[in-house]
Amino acid sequence: MTRFAPDELVLVSPRHLAGAGVDKIRDALGLLINMFGWTAEKLPPAGHVLLNSPGGEMVLDFTPDRQDSVWWTIAHHEPLWHAEFTRQVPVEAIAAVTQTLPQVLGDDRYADRIPFANEYPASIAKGRGWAIQSAAHGTTWTSPDGHCKVEHTADTEHTWRFTHSVHDGFDTDWSAVFTVDTPTQVVAQFVTHLSDDRPVERRFADVPAAALDAAVITPVRNSGPSTHTLHPIERLGHSLTSAGRSPGAHRRR
Repeated sequence: MTRFAPDELVLVSPRHLAGAGVDKIRDALGLLINMFGWTAEKLPPAGHVLLNSPGGEMVLDFTPDRQDSVWWTIAHHEPLWHAEFTRQVPVEAIAAVTQTLPQVLGDDRYADRIPFANEYPASIAKGRGWAIQSAAHGTTWTSPDGHCKVEHTADTEHTWRFTHSVHDGFDTDWSAVFTVDTPTQVVAQFVTHLSDDRPVERRFADVPAAALDAAVITPVRNSGPSTHTLHPIERLGHSLTSAGRSPGAHRRR
């Protein structure tokens, strides 16, 4: 495989091999704060951010120093459900979920520019070549390369569990869980952006070393205009800036 300079920007696919993308964390937080009025509280130690929805129904906790590597927690009240993502979960898939949380709460501003998944998670995965196997305890899906697995079980607290590893290689292990009562559409949103075959952008040094031989890595400088995926937050931010508009009033269905 061609080696790149540590700071060189590269495109990585499949997405589940790309690593966290720590320089894009703002994509998962900024839209909620700047466009939807979620309040942000910075807590010790440095880097810990707690976001609260305007009505207090939902909390997003970003804690990058947890010993168990669970950096992201989304918690919803009434009905009670939560989702957790460890450090190396690709931020594009997390941001795809966080950017649609206002819609979960009934705030449909910019819904036309932040599409919400409208298929069942299994249909999305199957359509993208993931193998689906039924078992007594539920259903298991496996990515085409075998490195990412999803377990869906109806009789446990964590009804959706995503796990990832490349030959048990250091820094390639990550997991994501969604508990009972998590809206299926939220899980589908995560699956949609995790299994998307379009590459994501990373600094070469940020791609997990153990994943280098398994991933397809190309330089950004040689990519065509359609190769890099522009995030909904970027599209939305650009359009609002160019139009000189500010977000409208909070609306509920």
